[in-house]
Amino acid sequence: MRLTAPRIAPVLDGRLTDDQKAVLAPMIGSGRPVLNIFRTLANAPSALKGFLGWGEYVLSKKNDLPAREREVVILRIGYLCKSGYEWTQHVPIGRRAGLSDDEIVRIKQGRDGGWSAADAALIAASDELHADQFITDATWSALKAHFSDKQCMDVVFTAGQYTQVCMMLNSFGVQLDEGQSLDPDLKGF
Repeated sequence: MRLTAPRIAPVLDGRLTDDQKAVLAPMIGSGRPVLNIFRTLANAPSALKGFLGWGEYVLSKKNDLPAREREVVILRIGYLCKSGYEWTQHVPIGRRAGLSDDEIVRIKQGRDGGWSAADAALIAASDELHADQFITDATWSALKAHFSDKQCMDVVFTAGQYTQVCMMLNSFGVQLDEGQSLDPDLKGF
């Protein structure tokens, strides 16, 4: 985690404006705790509404990447961005999508971790998008050997969405939710 305290405080239930209540209503009514990311972004309710729409696409079956492959991209971007919050949220999601604990550890190491050709291409694409906002011809060809045009687009959409998420989390100082522990590799950034 880069910050030990929030720069933008998460909104509390007793202090919600009508606009904040409206955008958070589905989460509040779910019976589950509202995550700090959403309580923080609720400080800009119109932005949160748009964010939720795009995020719903990226995390839904409308995204043609299988859930496991999508989580490879999300976790690699989260790690590269040094986003403790993002990593902490998506490790269990990655497990539910089929990633093993060993694979989750190897995501931190990059493409030279004994990956299949398809997974190595996803990690290489994530690395290149993070470093240069561009996928090289060689990596694009490697992606195309395993994924459709739409799936390749979804790699870029997913990496872009989660780069933005990490920028917000890191810059706003969103803190872990109750009961979560920070990965030791992401302490002190």
